[in-house]
Amino acid sequence: MGRLDGKIALVTGSSSGIGKAVALAFAREGAHLVVNYPTDSQAPNALEVQTAIAALGHRVTTVQADVAKEEQVRTLIHETLQTYGRLDILVNNAGIASASLVEKMPVTMWDEMLAVNLRSVFLCTRLVLPIMYQQNSGKIINTASQLAYKGSPGLSHYCAAKAAIIAFTRSLSLEIGTRNVNANCVAPGATQTPLLANISPEAIEAIRANIPKKQLATVDDIVPAYVFLASEESRHFVGQCLSPNGGDVML
Repeated sequence: MGRLDGKIALVTGSSSGIGKAVALAFAREGAHLVVNYPTDSQAPNALEVQTAIAALGHRVTTVQADVAKEEQVRTLIHETLQTYGRLDILVNNAGIASASLVEKMPVTMWDEMLAVNLRSVFLCTRLVLPIMYQQNSGKIINTASQLAYKGSPGLSHYCAAKAAIIAFTRSLSLEIGTRNVNANCVAPGATQTPLLANISPEAIEAIRANIPKKQLATVDDIVPAYVFLASEESRHFVGQCLSPNGGDVML
């Protein structure tokens, strides 16, 4: 406990799923939070997260922003700085899931997937980097997926976005150079979150069958990787990808 005392953390897509669990874990470690959510329908969930963090005795603010859209990202970062004056940890976590075979996939489905899951990582990172460079400190953690390594039928757009996040993080790490800023990834295996609601039970069962432990992860299995990468314990981790996936992919 206390590994993130006084740090300011922004977690995109933190009104549910892994993002929510990460935000709460960061607060338990002493961080103050910006909880981001994309639409009005997620506002009650964001309020629930805000209430839970406040109950832990830490500052927290919620900001609605579709992080696939540049102007809304600008607003998100501006409100973060207006509230806290700095930003120590950025978790690019916002994401969606859908499924379609390539020959049947609407172009709009492909474009939406890359916008939400990949473009958002670029937009948020692009605006946060100057802040962290000026501070000469910061942690950037990007959410990838074990499917970036193995692929999956019906999820070519999702896998492409997640693989690109890993390559982006590695290239970004080379650009950062000697600054005291670290960029890394977490590539979770299949995890019991609302994100799986759009995936068929047959596909979920096929994923489960390929995991050595024969079970999907819970968010509690995934969160420690984020806490570690956000902490000073990870200071020598540069451009790396931690993969809590139950052995689904062994790197």
